[in-house]
This record gives sequence, C-alpha cells and structure tokens, in this order.
Amino acid sequence: MAMKAQALRTPRAAGLVGIAFAVLIGAAIVLVRASIPSGEGALTGSPLSLSSRGGVQTALALIPFAGIFFLWFIGAVRAHVGPGEDKFLSTVFLGSGLVFVATLFGAAAAAGSLLATTEIASPGTPRAELSYFGQHFTYSLLTTYSMRMAAVFVLSASTVGMRLGSFPRWLVLLGYLVGVTLLFVVPNVPLAELVFPLWALVVSLHIVVASFRSRPTGLPGA
Repeated sequence: MAMKAQALRTPRAAGLVGIAFAVLIGAAIVLVRASIPSGEGALTGSPLSLSSRGGVQTALALIPFAGIFFLWFIGAVRAHVGPGEDKFLSTVFLGSGLVFVATLFGAAAAAGSLLATTEIASPGTPRAELSYFGQHFTYSLLTTYSMRMAAVFVLSASTVGMRLGSFPRWLVLLGYLVGVTLLFVVPNVPLAELVFPLWALVVSLHIVVASFRSRPTGLPGA
C-alpha cells in the first residue's frame, strides 16, 4: 500500500510544479513583451534602456526554471491520464512538449544575445541592424515556433484526455480553444501567448484537485 500511496502523491506534487511553471513562464513572457519592442518599435534600432535590460535579464533567469518545471508538468499530465493512452497521440504530445522547451530556450538565448548587441547600439549603425535582427529573431522563436509547438501540445493533451475520460468536457473544450488561439492568433496579438500558461495553470489545478479526490481514506480490511 505504501507504493500505491506514493503513486498518488507523485501527480499531486508534479501538479504543483505545473502551477510554478505557469507562473514563471507567464512572468517571463510579460517581461519580454514589456522590455523588447516589436513591430515598428523594433525598426528604430534604439538601445534598450536600463529598466528594459533589467526586465530581459529577469526573464532570462526565470526561463530555465520554467523549462525544468514544464518537464515535470508533462509527467504530471501523463500520470493523470493513466494507462491506455493512444501511442500516436502520446508521441505527438511528448514530442511537441520537448520541442516547445527547446524553442523556448532558443528564444531565451536570442534575447540574451540581444542584450549584448544593444548595449552601445545607435540608429543607422551596423550594430543597430544587428539589434533589429535579434529582436525579430527572439519574437519569431517565441510567438511563431514556440507557441505553435505549445498549440500541438495542448491539442494532443486535450484529445488524449477526452478519449480516456481523464479531462472533463469543459477542460477539453478549453484546451481546443487555447490550441486554436496559439496556432492562429498569437503572432498577431501581443500577450495572446499568455493563454498557454493560463491553460497549464487550470490543468495543474485540476490534477491537484483530482489527486485529493482519489486519496485513499483507509486501508482495505482495516
């Protein structure tokens, strides 16, 4: 029975880590959006202010931990879904999650490089052009590639949860709505990518609540 109790506690703890991921990645996204200009603002090639540089540095400090917590979150979702998951969908689910982490780290590396290129940049100089390239590259990784991998992750997780009855209907519908938003809306609407940490937060809370509901009240035959 000790092994069974441990199996119940593990998803609960991993669900709490999923909440930590949602908070950290949400904060990092807001900091990057607030600190690094996009669109026409990036064309000026102006160096980042001290406050903006501080915001990027804080986001860079949060992202590695967010990525680590996200790996725990993947495990929490798989443990909650349980045995019998579709091998095709589970492979897509796991693969998209890993690619999301890789592209997220790539965006963080691009933002870190941007700090170096904008330190002494001035409009019209080659360094300013390099700064614009860094800003565009950072947002491309974050909003185009990373968030679309997150969309595949959300859609596959929601489909597996629906087929196995592990997710309630409202959570499945929320997942599909978030997935479509990440696929088609995020590149054009600033901060729309926050729907992903919001979904992760809701799923993590669902896993934590479900783990308490399945908590054994006593030993058989006691």
